[in-house]
Amino acid sequence: MNWLRSNRRSTLIIGATLLVPAYLYLSLLFKLVAVGVGHGERIDDLRPRIARLQGLVEHEASLRDAAGEVSQRLAALGYPPAEDTTAVAAELQAQVRRVLAEAGLEVSNSQVLPARQDEAFDLVGLKVTAKGPMPALDAALAGLGAFRPMLLVDSLDVYPTRTRARGNQEPAPQEVTAVIEVLALRRLQ
Repeated sequence: MNWLRSNRRSTLIIGATLLVPAYLYLSLLFKLVAVGVGHGERIDDLRPRIARLQGLVEHEASLRDAAGEVSQRLAALGYPPAEDTTAVAAELQAQVRRVLAEAGLEVSNSQVLPARQDEAFDLVGLKVTAKGPMPALDAALAGLGAFRPMLLVDSLDVYPTRTRARGNQEPAPQEVTAVIEVLALRRLQ
């Protein structure tokens, strides 16, 4: 102890020399522990993601089959993206007029409506005014329901057409005027 008191300056230098490496060692140790804890938390965050990816890898074949089935269903629902919107509208107009005429309705007017964009589809609209007997309207609506690619009836307004009474003759079937707005889907991708 006498030496420590008599060589105070040397004692401080030796003590500082021993404390600096100890401080650096402890500092490095705490930083490594903190990094290890951080990596452990990251690993815990990644485990569910890895499990999901492993599940996707395990079910890849069934997912590909399901995607193919969805593509086939989309093909039945809408026009392909390769077709231009104006070409789809012109084709739609001709085909809807044909369906209504085959059902027995007289088409007096048809108008292509501006295309609207939805999330994955362009909605190509058509407004048609047709006149004829009520059974023909039923047949026309059934024909539009069976049409492929699928058509959506956006609105349907039906008005009775006035007819004059013809004496003692049997009454004619009810004549109606229908204004039908239909939408066809055109896939964007």
